[in-house]
Amino acid sequence: MPEYPDIAIYLERLEALLGGEQLLKVRLRSPFLLRTAEPPLSTIEGQTVTGFERLGKRLVFCFPADHFLVLHLMIAGRLHWRAAGSKIPGKLGLAAFDFAHGSLLLTEAGTRKRAALHLLAGRDQLAAMDRGGLLVPGATRQQFRDALQRESHTLKRALMDPRLFDGIGNAYSDEILHRARLSPLALSQRLADEAIERLRLAAQDVLRDWTDRLRQEVGDGFPEKVTAFREGMAVHGRHGQPCPVCGHPVQRIRYASNETNYCPHCQTGGKLLADRALSRLLKADWPRSLEALEELPGRRGQGP
Repeated sequence: MPEYPDIAIYLERLEALLGGEQLLKVRLRSPFLLRTAEPPLSTIEGQTVTGFERLGKRLVFCFPADHFLVLHLMIAGRLHWRAAGSKIPGKLGLAAFDFAHGSLLLTEAGTRKRAALHLLAGRDQLAAMDRGGLLVPGATRQQFRDALQRESHTLKRALMDPRLFDGIGNAYSDEILHRARLSPLALSQRLADEAIERLRLAAQDVLRDWTDRLRQEVGDGFPEKVTAFREGMAVHGRHGQPCPVCGHPVQRIRYASNETNYCPHCQTGGKLLADRALSRLLKADWPRSLEALEELPGRRGQGP
């Protein structure tokens, strides 16, 4: 699932390409993509894109008269910038957003199509979709502590909960916890003040560093290789490979469709996290899929 760094770069490039441009037409291949009926999509066809915003892991296209097109890519949704009028790909294609100088294509891999598009009228409707999570890059020590300890969860779960923290998913939570030298299964309400501050600084550093790195990779182009598994990550997707800090093999925890990567030497005092107590803890603390975690009711009672 695209996370904060990926969404930030999407927004920057969309603003550069489409800010102030007229949306000529929206072509939908999948009728299940659009989750709202009113106002109709024709409302924004022919209108100028006045800007872009981020709402958690959602991309927001802004139009006149406070109309907002909100796109959630979920796990496998991706955007592609192509020549004007390009055909929507047959197998993976969901939609096309046509402009005079190009078309923005939306695809989604896999058989389960979970990406969602909403057209909203009024900023109050947009605010109602806010899951309430804290924006980490500018968070103060107290704000971060309050969010972390609002509920009792494992650190991995807490970082990924969109009601607690904004824009962090499976990949960057692994990277944050590794940099903070903390176990993914440490409990949020039992963490010492020093460890909380270490986690805050690690989260800010990881999100900033990867946003800068992706910005340099994309340059003046468009982010076509959005993935959760990137060269240069310390632990995520690196099971069995050496930790870049200590050289010990990276380990993983699997539960249902979730996977967590960590370094035992750097994060858990050499302990491998695999026993019956672990299974009970995960069952109690984790939804059975990343989609289920993303769709937990928000603090304002909203779904996806």
